[in-house]
Amino acid sequence: MGKIIAIANQKGGVGKTTTSVNLAASLGVLEKKVLLIDADPQANASSGLGIDVNNVEIGTYQIIEHSHTPKEALMACTAPNVDVIPSHIDLVAIEIELVDKAEREYMLKKALESIKEEYDYIIIDCAPSLGLLTLNALTASDSVIIPIQCEYFALEGLGKLLNTIKSIQKIHNPNLDIEGLLLTMFDSRLRLSNQVVEEVQKHFNDMVFETIIQRNVKLSEAPSFGESIINYDATSKGANNYLQLAHEIIKKNSK
Repeated sequence: MGKIIAIANQKGGVGKTTTSVNLAASLGVLEKKVLLIDADPQANASSGLGIDVNNVEIGTYQIIEHSHTPKEALMACTAPNVDVIPSHIDLVAIEIELVDKAEREYMLKKALESIKEEYDYIIIDCAPSLGLLTLNALTASDSVIIPIQCEYFALEGLGKLLNTIKSIQKIHNPNLDIEGLLLTMFDSRLRLSNQVVEEVQKHFNDMVFETIIQRNVKLSEAPSFGESIINYDATSKGANNYLQLAHEIIKKNSK
């Protein structure tokens, strides 16, 4: 039974794609069968795993508009046990095309029904917005991970995202859980980083993952080589952090 987890935050630059790619790769290394769906028109999760996005002919766009099946969109990548449904810049158009469709929020959910059972985890990398694409991802998902960077404006916009999640739970997907809030880009030398961690933990208690993703040069370098941090440098802090997160999620979901 596959669990679908969306990685979402309407703020850009909080570590959504880094988390999607490296969590998928870490789960793969731990011998879980993983599907990564790139639902961001910038297609960074696809290129971050070595896929040439200019040559993508069937991807997230085609499966959302139901012109192709998810199976037809699958691509292999540099991470073991991980398949990818890639994105392409044409995904930008999907918001406009879905506007007058019936059940437009359920297009991705319906598409994934045929493939859900074949994976242990399906990770969806969401676009940095709360538009129809992200709405489709959250409606299709069992849970959502919210990355929060340890910086000054960390909590800004979080209320809006939590309200969106509440209304999706009410209207489209009553089973949507919050898998957890994930603190990213943590720098232990900065007082501000430590303050943000304290603040988030105080406000959200058990909703916050124990794992904290530290700021790490190797994490920033890996995508330019088309590799996850596990492939690029398995001994780095970033690799350890994401493996720890994968263990935490597996443990939480085996209860």
